[in-house]
Amino acid sequence: MERIVIIGGHGKVALHLAGLLVERGDEAVSIIRNPAQSADVERAGGTPLVLDVESADVEALAEAFAGADAVVWSAGAGGGDADRTYAVDRDAAQRAVDAAGAAGVRRFVMVSWIGSVPDHGIAPDDA
Repeated sequence: MERIVIIGGHGKVALHLAGLLVERGDEAVSIIRNPAQSADVERAGGTPLVLDVESADVEALAEAFAGADAVVWSAGAGGGDADRTYAVDRDAAQRAVDAAGAAGVRRFVMVSWIGSVPDHGIAPDDA
């Protein structure tokens, strides 16, 4: 049995993953920002952990990752606001990688957008 921490635990990929992990006998700890999402996480098989990764520092993230065998980043700002996109998709993700290292987590998986390629079709001046 492994303990897997899923960041962005209320998203479609994360909810699906939690169910798959629990089905195979693992523990899925799903980090969510909104406590109202707890019931959905529990229905999927995960254990909700309320933590705002956008504002959490490395130490708080490392505490959440303690004892984990892997961390899966499945969070995202969802676009629409360049500042928030940087805050979540870049800065918080970088803190999460640092926190995983500090917590001794050996595996970090990042779920990404399929269009994450150099020729993604978004205008260079689009914030």
